[in-house]
Amino acid sequence: YGEDVAFNTLPVSLAIGDAFGGGIVAYIFQSGDAGYVAGQVHGLIAATSDQSAGIAWAITASNITTTVELLGYGNANTIAIVNNQGVGTYAAKLCYDLVLDGYSDWYLPSNNELKKLYDNKINIGGFSTGKYWTSTQGVKDAYNIYPAMSLDFSTGVLSAQYKSTSLSVRAIRSF
Repeated sequence: YGEDVAFNTLPVSLAIGDAFGGGIVAYIFQSGDAGYVAGQVHGLIAATSDQSAGIAWAITASNITTTVELLGYGNANTIAIVNNQGVGTYAAKLCYDLVLDGYSDWYLPSNNELKKLYDNKINIGGFSTGKYWTSTQGVKDAYNIYPAMSLDFSTGVLSAQYKSTSLSVRAIRSF
C-alpha cells in the first residue's frame, strides 16, 4: 500500500481541431518531424484566439542569430528573443508570458510551425486574413537591417517585415 497517484493520459485519438491542452490541436507530429515518437501522440496546440491584432516583433532591431525556421524550434526562438530583448511589449514576450487554462508554456511559432497552423486554419479557427509574426528572424537586407518573418494568412506566403511593424500574434505550445 502507498500513496494514491493520479495521472492524466492522452485521449486515445486526437484530431486537428480538437479542444485539448488549453487550446486547439493544430498539428499532430508525423514520422520525420522533430518531436515525433513512434506509438505516441505529440504535436502543436494553438491558442483559441489571437493574442494581439497588432504588436511589434521586437522593441529593438538587434540581430538575434540563433532563431531557426524549422518545426520544433519556436520555443527556443522565443526564449532567445526574450533573452535578447528583455522586458517590454513585443510578440515573443506576449507569448512567453501567456497563461491560458493553467498552461504557461506558450511560445511564438517558428516559420514552419506557423505554416502548420496556416495549413489547418479552418479546423483551428479564429484567424484574421492578415499577417502573423513567426519567431524566425529574416536574412539581413541591403540596408544592413535584420528583419523578422511573417506569414500572410490570406495567401500562405512568408515574407520579411521590419521588426517594428505591428502584426497579429497567435501563441502555440507543444504536447
